[in-house]
Parts: sequence; C-alpha cells; structure tokens
Amino acid sequence: MSYSCPLTFEQVDSNVSRLNSLFVSSLVIAYLVSLNAFLLYFLALDFSLRLFISKGSSPLYMFSLFFKEMFNMQEKFTDGGAKRLAAYFGLLFVLMLIVTHLFDLWILSLVVAVIFLSCSILDAFFNFCLGCQIYHIIKKIYPAFMQ
Repeated sequence: MSYSCPLTFEQVDSNVSRLNSLFVSSLVIAYLVSLNAFLLYFLALDFSLRLFISKGSSPLYMFSLFFKEMFNMQEKFTDGGAKRLAAYFGLLFVLMLIVTHLFDLWILSLVVAVIFLSCSILDAFFNFCLGCQIYHIIKKIYPAFMQ
C-alpha cells in the first residue's frame, strides 16, 4: 500500500530534496570530525530560513538547485508536506546537537548525530521519507493532527 503525506498540497522536487539531505549529512559528518559548532549554527540558520522565511533563501537549497541543474537531473515531484515535516525534525535535531555541544555532552551528541544522519541518509540515498511514516502513525492515533 502506497502512502501519500497530505500535510500540504504543494509539490516539491524530490531530487532537490535528496541533494539537500546529502549536503546536510555531509555537514553533520564534518561537525563530528571537526567539532566545529559553526557548522551546526549554519545548519540551524539554513533550516530556519527554509521553514520560516522562504526555501529560496536557504543556502543549501540554492546549492541543491545548482547541482540539480549542473547534473541535468530531471524533476521528480513528491508531496511537500512530508518534506516540510522532515525539515522540522531536522531543525529539532540540529538544535539538540547545539545544546549537547554547548554542555559538552559528547556521548549524547554522538547519539543524536547518528540518529539524524540515519534519517538524512535514508532520504538522500534510498528516497525513504521517515517524516511521512511518522505522520501516518500519528494520523492513525490522532486523526485531527495538523488540520
């Protein structure tokens, strides 16, 4: 049974979203290697711009569009609501990483980063939207969710 995720009726390009997930994963890995908190602040800013201002103002979104055009990838549309919910989860993970970094909770930071990387890599390489799956579980328990 195929699920759709009708949070919104906006369609987004799945290839751009997957490239964006790849860049987010790369930055989280770079943070784990360097422990440079600036990378986390950049990710928090990027997610915030994408969610609360305009996705066109997000540097990673613009970078993803550039790579999509450079590699001449065709458009493949998917529901934007699932990707928006995933972006909220991404912002939450980045904020948790910032807090764990500030309080020197390295083990907890590593656990959060591994979970975040797993979700992001699933989207980037396997086109599996965990946010959409979570949405459907919540909708079964609480039908009025996000209406």
